[in-house]
Order: sequence, then structure tokens, then C-alpha cells
Amino acid sequence: MADPKGFLNHGREVAKSRPVDVRLKDWNEVYVPGSLLPIISKQASRCMDCGIPFCHNGCPLGNLIPEWNDYAYREDWAAASERLHATNNFPEFTGRLCPAPCESACVLGINQPAVTIKNVEVSIIDKAWDSGDVAPQAPERLSGKTVAVIGSGPAGLAAAQQLTRAGHTVAVYERADRVGGLLRYGIPEFKMEKRHINRRIEQMRAEGTRFRTGIEIGRDLKATDLKKRYDAVVIAAGATTARDLPVPGRELNGIHQAMEYLPLANKVQEGDFVAPPITAEGKHVVVIGGGDTGADCVGTAHRQGAASVTQLEIMPKPGEDRAPNQPWPTFPMLYKVTSAHEEGGERVYSVSTTHFEGDEDGNVQWLHLVEVEFVDGKLTQKPGTERKIPAQLVTLAMGFTGTDRENGLVEQFGLELDERGNIARDADFQTNVPGVFVAGDAGRGQSLIVWAIAEGRSAARGCDRFLTGASDLPAPIRPTDRSLMV
Repeated sequence: MADPKGFLNHGREVAKSRPVDVRLKDWNEVYVPGSLLPIISKQASRCMDCGIPFCHNGCPLGNLIPEWNDYAYREDWAAASERLHATNNFPEFTGRLCPAPCESACVLGINQPAVTIKNVEVSIIDKAWDSGDVAPQAPERLSGKTVAVIGSGPAGLAAAQQLTRAGHTVAVYERADRVGGLLRYGIPEFKMEKRHINRRIEQMRAEGTRFRTGIEIGRDLKATDLKKRYDAVVIAAGATTARDLPVPGRELNGIHQAMEYLPLANKVQEGDFVAPPITAEGKHVVVIGGGDTGADCVGTAHRQGAASVTQLEIMPKPGEDRAPNQPWPTFPMLYKVTSAHEEGGERVYSVSTTHFEGDEDGNVQWLHLVEVEFVDGKLTQKPGTERKIPAQLVTLAMGFTGTDRENGLVEQFGLELDERGNIARDADFQTNVPGVFVAGDAGRGQSLIVWAIAEGRSAARGCDRFLTGASDLPAPIRPTDRSLMV
């Protein structure tokens, strides 16, 4: 184990953020580069070797957290990286983007601040890249089998890497112009710089994975034709159908889905635009939705020079401590201040939008809202609480309702859906169509990046079994696995 008295001798320290007035002038990651490494060994020493590592249960990937904590404490970075990669293909993604359900399940967290598992994870992988400990792992021999992976988000990339390493010839189809899915165009640069994706893609190319961008299966290439070309298909197309807000005035100019707004800011960083076609500069911005995507819109609007930013949430403000129905080690719904919220803006809870008001040119100018409360379990408007706030740019960040049904992919494959509207699959992640598998949000519904990677790895095992009759690939989860962390 790490230091037996580490959790007694050291308090919790987390990564240091750059000053707000500095980081708002650029799009770089908000944390001070190199600030973690000097403290990370002490932080890793707080891991208790608790006998029953509930952090394993909290992590869908089953990360070997106590093991790599011990190696990080001893500063054996190569061994720590090996243990980290044993269960997670892309720890530099999860170490930056995952909400760390493992920390909520940490035994130390029962009565003390939990181990900074996420910070230790990202420190290990960043050190591994800097030290050259992350190398391509090309298969020893090829199976002669071919697999198409639809989608290059975390689920698709994980499935593709696992199947390539198993010896299959894998091609990843991505409808966008660059690889990465929502990692590329949904996650702002200040949360994860895209060099981390580019580095992994180069590793995967060196291993033999092929990438086909700008091709949407169902539109540019029929699903039936793809099925004929390949021995198996893994669908990892995500849950990209955004939830809308059908209220009067929704048709006004200046009201956009979050995934119409955020990708344009990322494309500026990629060099595609000098300035984004949709910008918050000088505008009163309202973000509808209190989740992580909403926070991404808040941080993006700050950097674009918004006049004001207001984030609306229909649910009540979460508490600072666990609710009685969310006991340890479950993932609790707590009040969270992200880096974007540190940068300013107002957060308003328990409100619902009634309608939008525009000017004579059809541009949105005001958002009308009303306070709401739960009465006998039903969400009810509170009389006399109606008001309006300025809104010249509105982003809808209210989640997603399922995979895209407009491109014909589901119908062309002849796929069955489950009761939640996701693509149905069996214990091997196989759909009703033999040889067609599904992983990530397309089969699970909107979820976390760590679940996407876990599902990609598990679907790869099922696909490998289908192609060869057996598989040595690990399967961290089952399709029926559910958790309070989602």
C-alpha cells in the first residue's frame, strides 16, 4: 500500500487553476501546467488500502485505483501507467472530463475529503506521455476479419482500439470532418485541449486503425452496404438528438441548441473560422440547463465576451451534503461549482421558461420565466412569480433523447429499440441483427465518458467473440448495468 499514515498526515489538495482574469483571455486548459506533479505523491499516499476498494465499484471501468495510487506514491510512473492502461484506454480523457464517481465511493470519503483520484490519474498519464511510456501496441498477427466502427467518440475509439489490438482490421467512420466526436466538438478547449485527442489518434493509426471522416452512415453510405463490406459493425453513434423547448417564440433568431453553439467555438480553435458564426460577444446570454453541457456554454460565452451570462435550471438547487436517499458510496447530486462558474455569471434554480420575446426583426430579446416547485410530486408553477430577463443569445442544454433517427441508420440496419428508445442489445452488446453491435450512448442513453469507454471495451469483447468464437479482451460491464452515478 501507499503510506499507512498518508491520510492522517496529508490533507486533500487539488489541481491549481490559473487566475480567472488570465484564463479568460485564452482557450487553454484552466489548470496551471505542471502544478500537480509536486504534490501528487503525497496525495496518492492518502489511499488507505482499505481492504474492500469501493472506488472499484464506483468506476464503471473497474480501474485498479489502489494499485496505481501506490505506484504514484513511490514515483514508479511506468508501472503506474501500465496499471492505469490495464482498464482504461484513454485516461487523459477521463482524468480531465470524468466527474469522478470513484471519489464519491472512496472509503476515506465517509468522514474525510476523498482521495484526489482524478488528479492522480491525469498526472500519471501526462507523465507517461512525457516519458515516452505510451507506445503503439500493434497486434502480433491479423485475424483476417474486418470491423466497421460507426462514430469516433470515446465509445467508438475504445472499441476500435481494442478490436485492432485483437488483430482485426478496423475502420472508424465519422460524419464530422475530424475524429473525436463530442470529445472534439462538444468539449471546449479550456476543459481539454485537442492535442490530447490528436496524440491518441496517431497512436491508433500506428497500431493499424483506419479512420474515414466526412462519411455519415445512413446518408453518405447506406448501412446495408456497410454491413456487406465488413464482417462486423459496432455502432457508437451517440445520443445526438437534443431535447428541445417547444414554447412560444422558439423560432426566433438567436436560440440554438448547445451542440449548434459549442462546436463553432472549437472550430475557431482548429483554424476553420476567424470568428464563430454564433457568438456571445456583447450579448446577454441565457443558458437553459444546469448540467455540464450548460456549464460548457457558460465558459464559452465568458471567453467570447458576453455582456452577461445567466444559467437556468428547472430543478431545485442541490445541497452541499449528501441527501439521505443518496448515501455513501453512491454518486450524490451535490451543488457543484465548475471552472466556468468560477468565472462569473448567475445561476437561477427552480424556474421554467414560458416563452421568448423578440424584436421586429425576429431576433430574441427577452426570456420570460416563472418559478416552479414540486407539489405532491408534480412540478407546478408558482403564481405571481413571472418575470423576464434580457436574452440576445439562448443556448438549450437540456440533454439528449436518443440516437439520430433522421439519417436512416436505425431503419436501414433494421435495428430494434428498447423501451427507452435506445438501440437494444444482448449480453454481448449485439443488436437483433447478427454481427451488428452497439456501445455507448446509442445503446445506453446519454451518460458519462467513463461509461462510454467501458461500453466500447465490452462491445469489442462481444464483437471479438462473434468473429473468432472466443475472446481474451476484458469486459468491464454488462449492458444491463445501471448506477446512481448516471
